[in-house]
Amino acid sequence: MGDHFPYATAGQVIGLLGGSFDPAHTGHAHITREALKRFGLDRVWWLVSPGNPLKVHGPAPMEQRLAHARQIIQHPRVVLTDIEERLGTRHTAQTLTALRARYQGVRFVWLMGADNLAQLHLWQNWQHIVETVPIGVLARPGQRISARMSRAASLYAKYRIPAQQSQLLRSAEPPAWCFVNVPMTDISSTAIRAAGAWSA
Repeated sequence: MGDHFPYATAGQVIGLLGGSFDPAHTGHAHITREALKRFGLDRVWWLVSPGNPLKVHGPAPMEQRLAHARQIIQHPRVVLTDIEERLGTRHTAQTLTALRARYQGVRFVWLMGADNLAQLHLWQNWQHIVETVPIGVLARPGQRISARMSRAASLYAKYRIPAQQSQLLRSAEPPAWCFVNVPMTDISSTAIRAAGAWSA
């Protein structure tokens, strides 16, 4: 991957999928392909984070997580990057500010699972995130109701784009968010670690 930042040109619309990817799994790959299609994105960047501030225990080493992620998805429009480590940011709001400064004219869309929408109000400067970039929410099994009733969903209810019009998200001015249901197997990094199938 070298010491460079991902390449992007003004006018491109890039989806950002953040997480520890500890480990990456087929569910991540599936929602990435769905996001490209449903939201009409030019690219999706996986932001493999140095560590989640909300989690007590640190993840496996960055190189190990990146190497495993490369085995999970090979797609011409998906970039795996440790850009948060390079930028020195630990919180999404900081990362977005740094990315917008570095990539003038590029449009970013923040991607998240419905489980993250349900706890978005716990994130540092979460309202700044909602008011800075459009957000694409991909529903995972069992999370649909709690996410829709979350604090973020109710506060920004009037800015929600209907799922049938999900292609509008790429050009929407924030705040704007769209919630799409994505049928998928109920797989999680936590379950993989618990089964002993992944170790640092």
